[in-house]
Amino acid sequence: MHIVLLRPADPARAGDYLAGHKAWLEQGLEEGHFLLWGSLKPDGGGAILVRGLETDALVQRVDADPFVSGGVVTPEIIEIAPARADARLQFLLGDA
Repeated sequence: MHIVLLRPADPARAGDYLAGHKAWLEQGLEEGHFLLWGSLKPDGGGAILVRGLETDALVQRVDADPFVSGGVVTPEIIEIAPARADARLQFLLGDA
């Protein structure tokens, strides 16, 4: 499991890549890899909770995000080895 942080690099250019970025996010959701995403507060950027991808495959996927390839954001990938979860999130423990 991973958390992808997308830190602002050149947010003024976001509008040029927004449609592609949204499509990239939706594809990850449809494929079952992106479980949750949202904005980072208060300074902007975003975060994505990712499941079911090896780190190398995730790096390739993140590099394909139009926000990343367009220089709008700088990504940081954090790997998590889940050990325990609330009962509502037990499904996450099956695919660390």
